[in-house]
Amino acid sequence: MNRATVSQRLKLATRAASDQHPELADVKVSPHRIRHSTAMAMLQSGVWHTEIALWLGHESPTTTHMYVEADLKMKERALARLNPPDVKRARYQPPQTLLRFLKSL
Repeated sequence: MNRATVSQRLKLATRAASDQHPELADVKVSPHRIRHSTAMAMLQSGVWHTEIALWLGHESPTTTHMYVEADLKMKERALARLNPPDVKRARYQPPQTLLRFLKSL
């Protein structure tokens, strides 16, 4: 199958699916979106990005690194594992020169 045929078949499948799921009628479904969604699901399931790169046929695993960058849930989980620094928070006190400058505007 060539790229145009895949797009055409996907369009037909989306149209048929929108009969039962009307919300799909306004969604632009493309082969790229299917690839991206599959890659994100694999990443969230714990598959290494190097394996995803092979599966997607990427020339380099660095190409697949954008999926790691894009996943906010994974970032939130990583941040949740961190302990907050043991630093006393201080309120910012602007220097008098800055305050005088701002008042002069």
